[in-house]
Amino acid sequence: MAEEFAEQTEYIDKIVHVNRVAKVVKGGRRFSFSALVVVGNRAGRIGIGLGKANEVPEAIRKAIDKAKKSLQTIALAGTTIPHSVLGHYGAGKVMLKPAARGTGIIAGGPVRAVMEAVGVADVLTKSLGTNNPHNVVKAAVEGLVQLRSKREIAQGRGKQREAMRL
Repeated sequence: MAEEFAEQTEYIDKIVHVNRVAKVVKGGRRFSFSALVVVGNRAGRIGIGLGKANEVPEAIRKAIDKAKKSLQTIALAGTTIPHSVLGHYGAGKVMLKPAARGTGIIAGGPVRAVMEAVGVADVLTKSLGTNNPHNVVKAAVEGLVQLRSKREIAQGRGKQREAMRL
């Protein structure tokens, strides 16, 4: 019981978007809800989840459960990202650029939620293409997954001596 509680408090969740969907039936409209949630540990782990249910809290709970199952590890450089990157998903494109300490998170709503959850404190972003929160969040995470640390790049090139100094 204590282990489950410790795991739940380790991750923070950010609700990005809640959508109400209506299905027209004989007696009128039936409403259901979908929730897009980002979960992260503020130390380089992030997951996104989409939950659907007839009630908002249940949709959010389902989304959080799915997000925790889809966690990915991101390479960070202190409070920012190691290098510039462009993430694509569908029509959504998100440009991510490292920033100096103290800059803060310069980002719109969906991308801001992703950056806060992953633990990036200083970053410049620009959302290009669509403003659909689903595609923007997935493009931002796809961009973050592309990031490589200096150590990973040095090891990939077979330069162990330089990697030890980094």
